[in-house]
Amino acid sequence: MSYLTSVLDKSPIAEGASAEQALRNSVQLAQHAERLGYHRYWFAEHHATPQLAGPAPEVLAAWVLAQTQRIRIGSGGVMLRHYAPYKVAEAFNLLAALAPGRVDLGVGKAPGGLPASTAALAAGRPPVGDFDGQVRDLEGFLSASLAPDHPLAAAQARPQPATPPERFLLGASPQSARLAGELGWRFVYAAHFDGDPNHIDAAFHAYRAVSSQAPLLATVAFAAPTAEAAARHVGALRVYKLHLAPGQTVNLPSPEAAAEYARQVGVHDFRIEETRPSVLSGDAQHVRAALDALHRRHGVGEFILDAPVADLDARLTSLELLSPAPRAAVA
Repeated sequence: MSYLTSVLDKSPIAEGASAEQALRNSVQLAQHAERLGYHRYWFAEHHATPQLAGPAPEVLAAWVLAQTQRIRIGSGGVMLRHYAPYKVAEAFNLLAALAPGRVDLGVGKAPGGLPASTAALAAGRPPVGDFDGQVRDLEGFLSASLAPDHPLAAAQARPQPATPPERFLLGASPQSARLAGELGWRFVYAAHFDGDPNHIDAAFHAYRAVSSQAPLLATVAFAAPTAEAAARHVGALRVYKLHLAPGQTVNLPSPEAAAEYARQVGVHDFRIEETRPSVLSGDAQHVRAALDALHRRHGVGEFILDAPVADLDARLTSLELLSPAPRAAVA
């Protein structure tokens, strides 16, 4: 069985560059991915993050849909805790009406920012319900299937496109996988957050127990002409794990961000651990072999590749080296 290859773009801002340039780069990269035959191109959601330019994936998706022709475009994902499911359904129904058959709606549970931005997004709103309930309400609005006794059953998320957005749940637990399968959604395992093979197996097993669709795997991957060139780009990458209390950790991109997170939640007794992220990197042959191995072990139907590099030329080259050219089915 072969697999599809797609892209997750966080719109990283290169050193000395502007957010405007990073967003122009995202458009150029999406157009290049389309020419190379990638299946989807998704945008992430991050708030008040100095190194990233994309807080609103639905806005960026609309802009890129208008400047591409065939590739599917969407969110990877909307951080649903911040929004009313009804508004998300309206926005993505509108996108699907503007670009029929090309819109993906991926949602996730993480905050996508520090506590201050999370609080600002919640200002003036009642406390959100549980995440599972939000996802079920979102599906109800998208498919016009809310139960008659639901308090919002009379609300219709219009326009109602002939081809609705395809739905994806991003997560890293059997619970998320099971919820996706029960709703008929695709499940994307976030291996860029937790790449433990046993955890992947557990989540995929839970998904397959309730769904016949192939799961997807999001992972950090970067290819360069040589292994040495790849190492120059990714060798300095670090993730800083903030330990707040026994069993409570948060991953941040810098020591400064980790310390600021602790300050914003009012914690003075904390520890910051420097770790190396799990990255599939090297020359094209090496990275492809790693993807093939993941496919064989876990039965991945599609990979969503997140390149942890801001340099535009390096990202364009990585797209070319990992392009999904016709390949023999992987054994």
